[in-house]
Amino acid sequence: MNKKAYFEILRPGINSTLQDIGRQNQYHIGIPFSGAMDKRNYLIGNQLVSNKLEKPVIEFAFQGPRLKLKFGEVTCAITGNVSFNIIKKNKTLTGQCYETFNIGMDDEIDILSTNKSVYGYLAVNNGFEGESFWGSYSVNTKAKIGSNNGEKFSKNEKIYLADNKCISNKKKISYINSKIEYIRVLEGTNFNYFSKEATKIFFNNKFIVSKLSDRMGMRLEGLKIENKVSTNIKSEGLIKGVIQVPADGKPIIMLSDHGTIGGYPKIAVVISADYDRIVQSVPGSNIKFKLVNLSEAENLYKLYNMETQNILSQIR
Repeated sequence: MNKKAYFEILRPGINSTLQDIGRQNQYHIGIPFSGAMDKRNYLIGNQLVSNKLEKPVIEFAFQGPRLKLKFGEVTCAITGNVSFNIIKKNKTLTGQCYETFNIGMDDEIDILSTNKSVYGYLAVNNGFEGESFWGSYSVNTKAKIGSNNGEKFSKNEKIYLADNKCISNKKKISYINSKIEYIRVLEGTNFNYFSKEATKIFFNNKFIVSKLSDRMGMRLEGLKIENKVSTNIKSEGLIKGVIQVPADGKPIIMLSDHGTIGGYPKIAVVISADYDRIVQSVPGSNIKFKLVNLSEAENLYKLYNMETQNILSQIR
C-alpha cells in the first residue's frame, strides 16, 4: 500500500500559508477575498506544474519554509524573486525560479529569502490537500478560517500533497518582476474630505512603506495628509486596495485580508492592474501615487489580464 506523500516542515518560514485564487462574495458577513497576494506569480506557478489555475499553493513572505518530502516524488516550481536551494542526498543545488524541478523521498527544499520583494510561491503538481472554507482553501489568519485551521504553518507540521507524481517534460519561462515609477490610483469616496494642499502632498511626494505591514494592510510614512472635514466617518464598506487616512494623517493601504468595514476617510484606491506591484513593496521602499480616471483604470486592467494570459500561454 502506497503511503500518502507529504512535506515535513523543518522550518516554517515567515507567514507561510496555503493560498488560492481567493474567497468570493462573503463581504456581507465580514470576510474579504484573501487569496494569493501577487496573483500573477500565483498563476504562473500553477501553470508551470500543469495545474488548474485555481489550485492552492504555499505562499511565504521574506523567508520561506524548509521542507522535506516524505514518500514518492513530485514536480515543483517556485515563483517570485526568490533565493532557494534543493538538497538531494546531502548535495545542495541552487534553485532557479520560474522553472520546474523534481524532488523525491527525503529531498529538501530550503527557501532562503525573497530578494527586494515580499511574497513568493511554491506550487506542486496537482496541488496540496487542504480544507475548503466558503469555496476557497485560502488561509485568513485574522479570521481563523481556511486550511490548517486558519493558521500559518508551524515547525514539524505535515503538508499533504493532493497527488504525488512528476510531469515528464521540464517547463520554464523567462520572467522579470517589473516595477513602475508610480502606483496608479482612482479617487476614493471621501476624496473631497482633503484640501487641495493635502491632495497635492499625496500626489507630489514620496511615501515610505513602514514595517507595520502584513496581508491585512500597509502603513505608509511621510508628510501628513490633513483632513478638512472629519478624521472619522460612519463605518463604510472597504475593498482591496483602498487607501484610508486616519487622524495621524499617515495613509493605510488595505490589502487582501483587510477588514470589510472601516471608519477612516478614503482618499484613493489602488487600481487592480498595480496591486501585484504594491504588495511586493518591502519596508523602506519609496512609493509615489498617480491619479487616473475610471476609463484608464479599466483599460490598464484589460492590458494586465492580456499580458498575464500571454505569459501563461508561453509555458508549454
